[in-house]
Amino acid sequence: MPVSERRAERKREILDATRSLFDERGVSDAQIEDIARAVGINRAIIYRHFSGKEELFAQTLVGYLDELDTALASADDASCEPVDRLQTLSDTFLDFGAGLPAFVDCAQALLRRRGEELMEEVSERVMFDLGRAMAACLSHVVTVLEAGTATGEFHVRDPYLLANVLYTQSLGVMNLATLQLSVREQNPGLPAVDAVPFDEVKHLVTLAAVAMARGTV
Repeated sequence: MPVSERRAERKREILDATRSLFDERGVSDAQIEDIARAVGINRAIIYRHFSGKEELFAQTLVGYLDELDTALASADDASCEPVDRLQTLSDTFLDFGAGLPAFVDCAQALLRRRGEELMEEVSERVMFDLGRAMAACLSHVVTVLEAGTATGEFHVRDPYLLANVLYTQSLGVMNLATLQLSVREQNPGLPAVDAVPFDEVKHLVTLAAVAMARGTV
């Protein structure tokens, strides 16, 4: 096997092991040593293929986003009204995140980094792959926002900006959906917690998405 093919195969093995550990343990509990052990290599070999943990995480996120792209494409129906399509895409995203909490953790871990820091730690090639994967997912929402704006149902000046806002907002809401607890003041100065059904969280996120697209918030 040529060296380039062996290198590509080893990189795929590392990514597959990372993804498996993410899905099994979560992002915070997946260590480089664990990934190397799962592949049967020394941790130093991982750094021959990835500049660091951030780049490995970014490349793993690309895989999640490619799957999300497929899920969004399958869920969208261009024959439906823009409002219904936006609601469907919102529900699909949240269901995807609920089914793969490691995706949410991985995406949030990268979002917490400042852009210039991430650019220094992740190679241009991997940043391109990540941007391509994100743009593919966002394009489904952009298409619906543009369709709704064309009919006058939505009032969106910059569909890509709103799509990015909806993406990051939904990732944040997934924390609440995972925790399934909300805080309220029961009596003055006395906090209490309430259970939060996932379906109710989805409903509120969908309402917010439609309201923003309509320009009513």
